[in-house]
Amino acid sequence: MPLTRDFRDTVQARARRDSAFRKGLLTEAIESLLSGELALGKELLRDYINATLGFGKVAEHTRLHVKTLHQMLGPKGNPTARNLFQVVACLQDAEGTRLEVRAATNSSRRRKLSPPQRTKRAASAA
Repeated sequence: MPLTRDFRDTVQARARRDSAFRKGLLTEAIESLLSGELALGKELLRDYINATLGFGKVAEHTRLHVKTLHQMLGPKGNPTARNLFQVVACLQDAEGTRLEVRAATNSSRRRKLSPPQRTKRAASAA
């Protein structure tokens, strides 16, 4: 049985030829980040960058070191908001698109937040 192409190679090849797919990949990456799925969002951003500009160009545009970009978008990376938004702005400019955030109500996805816990400091201040 012949080996199939690696999934990542398939995603990158499609992103190179299909602008709607690229926009969808970028949108999904941002939505994942906003919904708290940091690992998935970073992975999708890595795939998008590898399929489009490459880390060298993103580093040049954001003035971040290539190694810093690889680390912050890696599995153990913890990007600062400033660096992450610089990367997102760069990718939007390169794609020629602007992503918008809109509030949406979806009762099935809404999460109940528990009331804040009082800490010793908060209790002593009261």
